[in-house]
Amino acid sequence: MGISERKERDRQEMRGKIIDAAISMFLTEGYEKTSIRNIAEKIEYSPATIYLYYKDKDELLYEVQKQAFEKLELEFEAKVTSSDPMERLEQLCYTYVRFGKNNKEMYDLMFMMKAPMNCVDEDETWNNNTDSFDFLVKCLTDCMEKNLLRFDNVMTAALSVWAMGHGLVSLDVSCRFKAMQMDEVSINAAIEQAIGQYLKLIKA
Repeated sequence: MGISERKERDRQEMRGKIIDAAISMFLTEGYEKTSIRNIAEKIEYSPATIYLYYKDKDELLYEVQKQAFEKLELEFEAKVTSSDPMERLEQLCYTYVRFGKNNKEMYDLMFMMKAPMNCVDEDETWNNNTDSFDFLVKCLTDCMEKNLLRFDNVMTAALSVWAMGHGLVSLDVSCRFKAMQMDEVSINAAIEQAIGQYLKLIKA
């Protein structure tokens, strides 16, 4: 291994350490209470070292979210595989909601936490979540091309499906299902049934 390759490997390893520490602290301490100095202390480096890789905490959060969305996209690729468009849409909905339920703290960072995103300039596009959203749009487009859905606009369909899934996950993440006075097994069953009923309603 040459010097340049070794330096790049070391840079990637350091980035990994920083990201792992940031994820841990964002989830346990919260974004607002976490600082670059806190993260530096956790990995036993100086804050100046972190600033060599990330200009501020916003940029670090953006990178953390990027990795979380990549994890969601891998879930889609592994579990949304049916050749039938409607079955694929069903798989996507269940996969999304189960991902959120199984990764509640991470989902909060991805979709629910109100945090500054100053690392994205006004003339740039926020790219996190674009691949997973495109996955949804492609699935809906395939359904609509075969007249399998009631929608006549794919973006309206995408907003509706996403809102349904996000609504269920956000209620679970924020512990709002406690108002239903059901145990966890019953809540999970109710969520699964809600997804199934929603898909029946939008089916042509």
